[in-house]
Amino acid sequence: MFFLQVDEEISLKMLEKRDAQLLFQLTDYSRDHLRNWLGWVDYSRTLKDTKTFIKLAQQKYADYTDLVTLIWYRGIPAGSLALYDIKWNNFSANIGYWLGKDFEGQGIMTRSCDAMVDYAFGTLGLNRLELKAALDNKRSRSVAERLGFHQEGELRQAEWLYDHFVDVAVYGMLARDRFQK
Repeated sequence: MFFLQVDEEISLKMLEKRDAQLLFQLTDYSRDHLRNWLGWVDYSRTLKDTKTFIKLAQQKYADYTDLVTLIWYRGIPAGSLALYDIKWNNFSANIGYWLGKDFEGQGIMTRSCDAMVDYAFGTLGLNRLELKAALDNKRSRSVAERLGFHQEGELRQAEWLYDHFVDVAVYGMLARDRFQK
């Protein structure tokens, strides 16, 4: 199982069945907040939905295509961070994340992503990471920019969020960008 100690307050741990109740509670508590930017929230309505998601995430980990982690902050779940759609033939992956509403503004996501980016480039040997965020999602975009991702473009009406389309900013980072910091 995957585990990464980020710092004295934060660790990343691959999702496990035993985390289902905690993950569901965090999602449910932050539902309205998360719904502003994430299209999957309405598909995670029950504990059973969360268990199904965890099972799928574990299968994708076994298939070497995704790594979905639970962010632990001071011993409690704070959100999720994932490398997904890993394409080994291109040495690339996407990175995605979310935090529960009570955990924003504390640097948790920036520190977590910083460690995951190092892991992706240093340990996994990837060459490119891509990150997408709604144009109006200033918090998510700020994380990408603080980490040194470069905005490579915008995709018009690229995501459907319940009753409307949103434009998306596309960010990229290459291993050489990271190691030239």
